Amino acid sequence: MAAQEVAEHKLKLAEVLGMLVADGMVGKAEADALIAERRLHRQDSHPLVVIAEKRWKSLVSPFRILTLEPLTEWLAKHVGMEYFHIDPLKIDFTDLTDLMSIEYANRFAIMPLRIDGGDLVVATSEPFLRAWEETLKHTSRKRIRRVISSPTDINRYLVEFYNLARSVKSATKASTGSSSPASFEQLVELGKTNKQFDANDQHIVHIVDWLWQYAFDQRASDIHIEPRREVGIVRFRIDGVLHQVHQLPMSVVNAMTSRIKLLGRMDLMEKRRPQDGRIKTRTEDGQEIELRLSTLPTAFGEKLVMRVFDPEVLLRDFSELGFSEDDRARWQLMTSQPNGIILVTGPTGSGKTTTLYSTLKHLATPEVNVCTLEDPIEMVEPAFNQMQIQQGLDLTFAEGVRALMRQDPDIIMVGEIRDLETAEMAIQAALTGHLVLSTLHTNDAPSAITRLLDLGVPYYMINATLLGIMAQRLVRTLCPHCKKPIPMPESDNDVWDHLVAPWKAARPAQLQTPQGCLECRKTGYSGRVGIYEILLMSPALRKIISPDTDITALRDQANREGMKPLRISGAQKVAAGLTTLEEVLKTAPPAD
Repeated sequence: MAAQEVAEHKLKLAEVLGMLVADGMVGKAEADALIAERRLHRQDSHPLVVIAEKRWKSLVSPFRILTLEPLTEWLAKHVGMEYFHIDPLKIDFTDLTDLMSIEYANRFAIMPLRIDGGDLVVATSEPFLRAWEETLKHTSRKRIRRVISSPTDINRYLVEFYNLARSVKSATKASTGSSSPASFEQLVELGKTNKQFDANDQHIVHIVDWLWQYAFDQRASDIHIEPRREVGIVRFRIDGVLHQVHQLPMSVVNAMTSRIKLLGRMDLMEKRRPQDGRIKTRTEDGQEIELRLSTLPTAFGEKLVMRVFDPEVLLRDFSELGFSEDDRARWQLMTSQPNGIILVTGPTGSGKTTTLYSTLKHLATPEVNVCTLEDPIEMVEPAFNQMQIQQGLDLTFAEGVRALMRQDPDIIMVGEIRDLETAEMAIQAALTGHLVLSTLHTNDAPSAITRLLDLGVPYYMINATLLGIMAQRLVRTLCPHCKKPIPMPESDNDVWDHLVAPWKAARPAQLQTPQGCLECRKTGYSGRVGIYEILLMSPALRKIISPDTDITALRDQANREGMKPLRISGAQKVAAGLTTLEEVLKTAPPAD
């Protein structure tokens, strides 16, 4: 059925149910019962929404539950139109909302999506309503291309985007100049005007609130607000990958930065130096979220990055973090010791903080005193006694450990061992009966020992205090809704052998591959999981550690004693269908 062949009208419930019955999607008895039911309880809802509430299972392969998205996709195919899932990350709402008023959009339940060459793409959930098309074609001077989208998405994003666009435009009008004299290239504009934004302006408050809620909805781990020459860019990091969300006028970006700095108790006037701050807020459903703020002066103004910390990560079991049974047993063997040093290594963003916090949360019983020394404090946790480094007050990691030693601690977490002084204080704490956990930046677990030696730590001190080392990485996990099993391709045999060399792990019969669906935003991946390399110190390993330690011999001995290199841990995740060969090869260093 083609949409243009039918007379102008809005969809009726009986009409849509008739189409579903004709296509064999639902049974006639169920359809008739729903029509009778709705006659008794008349409500002005879109037919697709009414049917989706029933959560019927399709009678046609692949027998999906008929939620709103599958129903919308079916309607588009049935009437011969393109289906379009509205991804708010890809809608440039500021310009599109100029094409029609919100009153006009609401009247016809349509939403402008994008300009594609000479076409204006418009979403509708009413395929047989076209009265608006000629008017919009005339006013926009574009060809109109209609697509079918979910009625719920259209209603939601219409209000959200138009309100947000109104706030951006109102905020832009409030200032015709730059509000940030720290931008090198904008200094020449100061003679014209330098009107400051009010960080408490309601339009700016609305934009910032929207940004945060949007980031939480999209599972963003970091929010970047980046000034450029003429516009500011907002980007989200989702599952380790940065996505551009929107471009905003620089005046609005500067006001947003000021608003966030104000809430984070940072110095609003100081734009020449980096600053740190934190904010605690709540999601719409009442869940607490912490944001760690960091500003950086750049050529075009202050760049602001907000790291999003979900307190729920502290409640995760080790298996949820990606620990295998063997990993968990080895890690618990280390952390159950009364004293000594445990190191977690890996680059920034590899999940070290989550591992340490989760471990401390399990260790922080009422019988022990857990103290942490951080720069900065990542997440505030009532079960710990947390102290933040203050470089301006000469409160360094080494000084902090020295102070903590007088606080009768049982377990000490040092954010990072950066220098010899901190390493020596950590070793002193371990020698005097404390369990010390800390981090280093090295490629793998054995390299942490050579890193300590490079810092100047005597080898006999390492032998006396080091309990073990864990290296880790985060790999993206396949979306459970759309991953698809395929036989191991011939081309991947060599890839597998390269991945597990020199460990000859058996090839899996099949691999799971990413497909992309609405749940994972067409990426094929959803979430991340850890891969781990755990080195447990032993008498044989201690004999190898000397002033000129042979790292190869150390690694070989650790492997013989059960340490799985990162790529082997990754290969196990591939064989379990959690991730892909490409993801592990990209993330984990070679298993030498």
